[in-house]
Amino acid sequence: MASPAQEFTLIGLCDGELHSKRHQSSFLTNKVGGQPDWLPVISRQSPRCGRCGAPLAHVVQVYCPLESSPFHRNLHLFACVGAECSGVSESWRVLRLQCLEAEVAAARTPSRPAPAQEAPLAATAWCDTADDWGMEEGGDGWGGGVEEAREEVAAPEAEAAAEPDVSSQLRGLSLGESQEDIPVLRPFFISVEEESELGGEDDDLLHAQQLLKEYERREGVAVGELEVGGGEEKYEKMKARHGDAVFSRFMKKISQCPQQILRYCRGGEPLFISEPPPDMARVVPACSSCGGSRAFELQLMPALVSLLRRRDGDADAELEFGTVLVYTCVNSCWTAGSRSAVEEFCLVQTDPDQQLFK
Repeated sequence: MASPAQEFTLIGLCDGELHSKRHQSSFLTNKVGGQPDWLPVISRQSPRCGRCGAPLAHVVQVYCPLESSPFHRNLHLFACVGAECSGVSESWRVLRLQCLEAEVAAARTPSRPAPAQEAPLAATAWCDTADDWGMEEGGDGWGGGVEEAREEVAAPEAEAAAEPDVSSQLRGLSLGESQEDIPVLRPFFISVEEESELGGEDDDLLHAQQLLKEYERREGVAVGELEVGGGEEKYEKMKARHGDAVFSRFMKKISQCPQQILRYCRGGEPLFISEPPPDMARVVPACSSCGGSRAFELQLMPALVSLLRRRDGDADAELEFGTVLVYTCVNSCWTAGSRSAVEEFCLVQTDPDQQLFK
């Protein structure tokens, strides 16, 4: 999470399609697909596939400011939709963008000042409670939820960055490219829940354990223990069927919410879908900007795959992966006045049983 001392996990869920004629997104919006919403002072970028050189599609945008930080902060994930590049780490890129709140205020158009009630969301607003991540009070997540909350969040920067929005159709272009060359995926809002709030099933199993113990005492028999989280018998059957303990743990962990499309836990432990490399410290490179170490921040989940289709309905734009693990600079380093994004590291693991999520 924002601090290693706060290792609770946030779960991202699809919260409905983002219709461009009805909704205005901004860098404060958490979403799947669509065009990236760049911070007002950051130069737009056109990332390319490290394997085939093709322009990358925008996959996920997450607004994730850090506790007690004066910076707005975003992570953007991009991927190549080429069939031969699917599931390859080199075909994915993740960019970290930051901008001081004061810089956002300075970027406002003088002729169109924003009302006081539409001041930019403080970068620390979501740190007190996970449900406020990227939202003003009354919302329900990362920019998903009730339509009023979506429009509240989008309004300040939509007006503040009116000039960049005029050229939104030119986003991500480089010399010699046309807009059609860059694949665009259907956009969806992302809402959020704390994983701990999804634990109602565990409470039921604890109650069942108590009833079982009372029965054993009363009848003088030993029936056996139930395991909170799904039961040992179920786990063993799954393990035997797949022959993969790591995958079994993955399935067991997400069983309470299999529709989750994203997990966020900065400084926490990732949930691997297959055996990780034996030496992750060497696999994850140092920060390309400051040379410091990187730590896990978020991962994309298998349920996201079915959402990743082009806006024109072309099924060929589908991406295939098990999970995409994102590691970012532990210091979230940033050079004052910088207009360029910092590239972070992502590791793609293929899914040994992708059909379970379709």
